[in-house]
Amino acid sequence: MAVTEGSFIKLRFTGLSDGIVFDTTEADKAKEADIFNEKKVYEPIIVRLGGMHVIPGLDEVLIGKEVGEKGTVEIPPEKAYGPRDESLMKSASVKNFGEKPHVGMRISSEGQEGVVASVVGKRAVVDFNHVLAGKTLTYEYEIEAAVEEPKEQVQGLINLYSGKDMDLDLTDGVLTILLPPGINYDKRWGMARGILMHQIFEFISGIDEIVLKESYKRPAAPEEAEEIEEAEVSPAPEEADESSEPEESSEE
Repeated sequence: MAVTEGSFIKLRFTGLSDGIVFDTTEADKAKEADIFNEKKVYEPIIVRLGGMHVIPGLDEVLIGKEVGEKGTVEIPPEKAYGPRDESLMKSASVKNFGEKPHVGMRISSEGQEGVVASVVGKRAVVDFNHVLAGKTLTYEYEIEAAVEEPKEQVQGLINLYSGKDMDLDLTDGVLTILLPPGINYDKRWGMARGILMHQIFEFISGIDEIVLKESYKRPAAPEEAEEIEEAEVSPAPEEADESSEPEESSEE
């Protein structure tokens, strides 16, 4: 079965720049490339073709391919992360940094992420280009399956935007998402929640209402510590009373 624009698919991939792996869904390849992240779940991702969930060049290649198909494709910068823009190289006084800047240091400024490219005297140059801007990329891919069940499609979008699994219920057009405790303090979730709601309505049919539900359970009472019976301790031998006088010896 060929997949088309609008299809949800389960996708495996490995992205390389200059022959070096920078992203992958495979744990073994991440370990080999020394980019393994213990907090990341390495498994196929669920994306909607045409939904801007992968870079444009890869999206275009996947449309029309068969489920189960594998391949390798080279993607030029204009269909990946764009060409480098020299206007995104910004100079700033080292006094503007919270700590002494050094080459390779990542910073955030006015909603932009950048990397310190050089430090000369009292000035630092920060590169706000995407780290892969201007690069021709190679992607190895496999379309593992088509995803047609609405709840699985929703879960795929949630994972894509939040990196988390959430409990779902879809009944009579009402989608209820049980939010993990504390997620509203998660910056990534705060930024992605709006677009996630929009894409669920736009991309998945049969959903008329979304309910975000928070639930907190009373913490379990701590188990009572078992009383430790004191071991019987034998009293120390009585010491001789130094104040007592020795018995008088009888004289003959």
